[in-house]
Amino acid sequence: MHLYIAEKPSLGRAIAAALPQPQQKGQGWIRCGNGSSAVTVSWCIGHLLEPAEPASYNPAWKNWRADQLPMFPEKWQLTPKTGVAAQLNVLKSLIRKASEITHAGDPDREGQLLVDEVIRYVGTDAPVRRLLINDLTPAAVAKALKQTRDNSDFLRLSDSALARQRADWLYGLNLTRFYTLLYQTKGQQGVYSVGRVQTPVLGLVVKRDQHIEQFQPQDFFPLEAYFHGMEEDSDTRTFSARWVPGKDYQHLLDSENRLLDRNAAEQVAAAVEGRPGKICESRFRDRSEPPPLPLSLSALQIEAGRLFRMAAKEVLDTAQSLYERHQLITYPRSDSRYLPLEHYNQRQQVISAVGKVDTDLADACNTADLQRKTAAWNDKKVDAHHAIIPTSRSNAGATLSRKEAQIYNLISRYYLMQFAADAIHREGKLGVTLGDHLFRTSETTVLQPGWKALELKLRDAKTKSEKPALPRLGTGDPVLCDGTQVLQQQTQPAKHFTDATLLAAMTNIARFVDDPELRKTLRETDGLGTEATRAAILETLFKRDYLFRDGRHIRASDKGKTLINALPDSVSKPDRTAVWEATLEAIHRGDAQPQQFLDSLKQEIQGFVGCPLPLAPDAAEVTTNPDAPHCPKCRAGMVERKGKFGAFYACGRYPGCKGTRPLEDHSPEDGSSQKPVPCPFCFSPLVRRKSKKGWFWGCSSFPACRQTVNDVNGKPDLPTKPAI
Repeated sequence: MHLYIAEKPSLGRAIAAALPQPQQKGQGWIRCGNGSSAVTVSWCIGHLLEPAEPASYNPAWKNWRADQLPMFPEKWQLTPKTGVAAQLNVLKSLIRKASEITHAGDPDREGQLLVDEVIRYVGTDAPVRRLLINDLTPAAVAKALKQTRDNSDFLRLSDSALARQRADWLYGLNLTRFYTLLYQTKGQQGVYSVGRVQTPVLGLVVKRDQHIEQFQPQDFFPLEAYFHGMEEDSDTRTFSARWVPGKDYQHLLDSENRLLDRNAAEQVAAAVEGRPGKICESRFRDRSEPPPLPLSLSALQIEAGRLFRMAAKEVLDTAQSLYERHQLITYPRSDSRYLPLEHYNQRQQVISAVGKVDTDLADACNTADLQRKTAAWNDKKVDAHHAIIPTSRSNAGATLSRKEAQIYNLISRYYLMQFAADAIHREGKLGVTLGDHLFRTSETTVLQPGWKALELKLRDAKTKSEKPALPRLGTGDPVLCDGTQVLQQQTQPAKHFTDATLLAAMTNIARFVDDPELRKTLRETDGLGTEATRAAILETLFKRDYLFRDGRHIRASDKGKTLINALPDSVSKPDRTAVWEATLEAIHRGDAQPQQFLDSLKQEIQGFVGCPLPLAPDAAEVTTNPDAPHCPKCRAGMVERKGKFGAFYACGRYPGCKGTRPLEDHSPEDGSSQKPVPCPFCFSPLVRRKSKKGWFWGCSSFPACRQTVNDVNGKPDLPTKPAI
């Protein structure tokens, strides 16, 4: 039996529709054709398997205890996901009967893994082929069925996905438990989750919010001067130009070269007003601008967020509906903005279908230049999938929701732009010198809109007043300064993130990296997360109360700020996390090994969970000491401080905790120089205390928690199975 395994039921039905008929449908499968040539199509429902929970590896890992960290499984395990066991059993039965298997997961990293892991979990000796489908229209599926490849060609892609899955388990579970337990020692409730992508994304929002809160506006003073040509046969129209401060004024400028001294601007204004000058720079040209490339998922989410204020997940869900339900667009979870040359041959059918589905674009379809071929058509830039474009399916009778219609229209516009003329811009630049002072001005106008006629504009966008065209003056022409004006403007902070700008930040993460070498490397990667996961990452941050919406803006909650301020930079900043994606891509190419990647990550995690408690900010002079004892009150790490009576140890949580200890009391009997041991009831650190009957260990959260533990040779005698 030949078995096709699709990623999801909708893809399974599309494959079955392109296979020989008739169809026989069963629970979780479709049989196509008759007799010995019959084939069976079945499907996953996303991931049917998931990494096992910690307790599956070690019963002691069931409880959240600091002394059980880090958790490193010796042999990885998968377990069936709840709710999909029936479909997994269907696939088990079919795989065991199959003489040939065709893997039909989505053409991306996760699509490769989720079918591979089921095949490996069940086990089979049958040969496995790989089917790649980007377009669910019958003709496209039928064509793809004839172009299968050996599944072993995609082994490295599967390896990279598996490395990502295991790394996420190691990183997320260990650090989430560690920081949650730390915050419980401070009386905080709830789970403080940490993830390889979600945490740096949260860090971006927190840092932006803090920048806005701490921003101090400054006045700056641009100087405008007004000129006209002096020769009778020259263009004598008046134009304005802005002063460019020379080297003598550099000490009065900010980092953006804005003048901060009004007196200096007024002195220059007085020196040039009514004085003659000459044109030192003159450049005029008509510049052509080719159309933008068709859309990837991130580009689509950014544009839809900007134009329609749609959230990232909303855009993805809408595009998925257009792909699966209506079959009006190609595979939406694409990271590519290029198209295979083969698709160029279908342009007439696609454009015809667009005109029928979206009548607003009918005129653009009728005037499309079908002989035009832009840079978008490039086989060398296309890998597993290509840009998102409309399909040749007209489906004119289908009723699209408002959001579906908006997304289809946007995707179609970017496709039609490939068959529109270049936009022509008229550009001009003039430079004027008056003595030692330089003034510059420029103009840019659209001479021929070309593809720009298909651009969507924001309805609430403020209309910019048209600047008059510059006079056509040449280098050396004399001009006269008619007047000047010193303007007063104020520096503005960056704006809070929106869905569109946060997605753009995740996509172009190199902008937020300080290291120049790392920034150069990151420009060649996909940024934080992947096309398929960015929307889910943002939704997770909202669900966990790290982010909230303030109108159209995205802000960090107090919980989110607390976590980011406590984390080391290597966890909260995007640098290392973005490099993960580059490493996973290197595994895909065969330039890196998965085990080496995981071993390196384990060393990092070991370093994280061995860190002392995060310290509260304090203005007092602090000297860190790795051998310092722990606080006698709360067991937090202590730091060496200087007071008016000399040096002493103070609790790192000051002013939340005011525990102190003399500097010479380095190995106290209360056991606080030892590594903290969590309370078996509430996980707050235990503290060694002395009563009339001798030493014992009590919870540092007393009286909220009254748990006690016997003392044995200066250490707590913990029960084998501590209470939860």
